[in-house]
Amino acid sequence: MAPETLTPERILAATEDVLRRHGPAKATVVDVARALGVSHGSVYRHFRTKAALRGAVTKRWLDRTTARLAEVVAADEPPAVKLRHWLSTLFEAKRHKAGDDPELFATYSVLTGEQNDVVDAHIAELTSQLTAILQQGVACGEFDISDLPATARAVFEATAHFHDPVYAPEWSRPDAGPAFDAVVSLVVRGIVACRPGVS
Repeated sequence: MAPETLTPERILAATEDVLRRHGPAKATVVDVARALGVSHGSVYRHFRTKAALRGAVTKRWLDRTTARLAEVVAADEPPAVKLRHWLSTLFEAKRHKAGDDPELFATYSVLTGEQNDVVDAHIAELTSQLTAILQQGVACGEFDISDLPATARAVFEATAHFHDPVYAPEWSRPDAGPAFDAVVSLVVRGIVACRPGVS
């Protein structure tokens, strides 16, 4: 049987496995190449440096959440409902990542600290999604917002306690859900237009 073609996706999947086993401090490109049964030069043909590989695997990890959130943006829901849905999907995605595989979450917390450009692009994409939801609300008269990008950023920062990894140890607390609901309700009340029946 012919050997499987070496693709960036295969390299990134192997890199994630290596990171899970060895952690970010000890994982090397040689370890990734060994896991794939290729030379480290073959890996470098796809990712020119170790930093580029780590940046790509970090982006891949973050993009899983972004893709789920994009589905919410495209959903056929009233904007206020969609905003709550988007924020709860973000919170649940982060909470599951932290709780389901704590070692890998800790690894990626280290990597995101190293990959400022990747993280900045991720946050820009998330706030762009928020802006799209807010724009939908303004267009149908449900939201009263004068500066969409600034408001999207404010919503993102106001809910940071429920998606910034620094707060991960608190996400499993019994009061985390009610606290999240209270913050989201406050945020939504702050942007809805003053008309009956919208909450």
